[in-house]
Amino acid sequence: MQEKHTLANRVPFFYGWVIVLVSILGVFFSGPGQTYSVSVFIDSYIDEFGWGRSYVSSFYSLGTLAAGLLISFVGKLVDLKGHRKVMPAVITLFALACFWMIRVSAPWMLLVGFFSIRLLGQGSMTLTSTTLIPQWFYKMRGRALSFMAIGAVGGSFVLPPLNTWIIINYGWRTGWQVWGILLLVIMLPVALVFVKNKPEDIGALPDGEVIDPKASMATNSQQEKSWTLKESMKTRAFWVLMFCVTVPAALNTGVTFHLASIMEYLGFPEANAPMTAALALSVYALSQFFNNFIAGVVGDRFKDHKILSITFLGFIIVLLGFLSIRYFNLASIPIVIILGVLWGGVNGYFAITNNMIWPNYFGRGNLGSIKGFTMMAMVIGSAAGPLPFGFAFDYFGGYTEILLVTAIFPLLALVGAALSPKPDYNQYHG
Repeated sequence: MQEKHTLANRVPFFYGWVIVLVSILGVFFSGPGQTYSVSVFIDSYIDEFGWGRSYVSSFYSLGTLAAGLLISFVGKLVDLKGHRKVMPAVITLFALACFWMIRVSAPWMLLVGFFSIRLLGQGSMTLTSTTLIPQWFYKMRGRALSFMAIGAVGGSFVLPPLNTWIIINYGWRTGWQVWGILLLVIMLPVALVFVKNKPEDIGALPDGEVIDPKASMATNSQQEKSWTLKESMKTRAFWVLMFCVTVPAALNTGVTFHLASIMEYLGFPEANAPMTAALALSVYALSQFFNNFIAGVVGDRFKDHKILSITFLGFIIVLLGFLSIRYFNLASIPIVIILGVLWGGVNGYFAITNNMIWPNYFGRGNLGSIKGFTMMAMVIGSAAGPLPFGFAFDYFGGYTEILLVTAIFPLLALVGAALSPKPDYNQYHG
């Protein structure tokens, strides 16, 4: 039903750009549940409670796995109730999860906390933001999503050093308190006031196109075919893409979660390893920021699966780059910066392409359900990432073996993406 006499109807430009700003903030505030933020707290748990690295990694993986199994239900809820109702509820619950983390003092409390922040932060906050923009854009979808990525890049750039500073000066509990308050004070009011489900609700069309008054709304809106989740699951491309989104999730989470320890293994002094890791993540964020904009333009002009395939070549180079630092004695700040630039650039292209390819392949009518199901695979991939790295370190005393094994998976994804063009709607609905 079309809304009347609202702020969305009165703005002198296409309201979709307001939605982009909301999504930027939404992705930014998913940060406290993302690995680049949580990883900064890990050594605090190990030092204060005497828990082993693989022990904490196990809880993180279990919590993330449980969150991944439930995220598809959030996607279905978005399709049923709309972003306008779901997003404020997610934000409120996420803030409460941050406050829960303040009280952690036992292993079971840490497990519950990890589950909550992963489901509500990394999962639900990201899902609601990334599925909202495709509802408002079609021809300019890549560019709109590239702007949204400012939030993700800003989070990965700001949160690691900020959390590190807060923990050093005020303690890790204060870090969680700060993010819980900011979610309630900033993000919640923004969602309540500005979120609209789709352009048709305010009498508009994607990209701000003018509605033909002589045509039905269905005719005006029919710019792309919409698949149901069950229909999309019948295509080979769907399952190949599921594997493709799982690989970077596992790879990035595993490396980021143990990045301070990895830096020490690569040859950096133990005292400098945490700040070196924070520097790498900050450079990563800056590189991703600039490459997001290029990726948005490229994504609107070239086929999604070809871009996706090339990004996996970049992931392989990044993994081999980590090993090169150790075995060629290249442990230096300039090398870390170069690797961070490459790592961020690859992820910039992947992030935009991943957010584009699902609505481009399967439409926007049931995007919440489809993205929710695929994010389940992504979150499960995140759960699978830290644990092998933790066990590899405890068993082998380093990360060489796990980095080599991990490189096999982006190679498989490279081949799979290259062989998975957009499925033909008529072929499956003829």
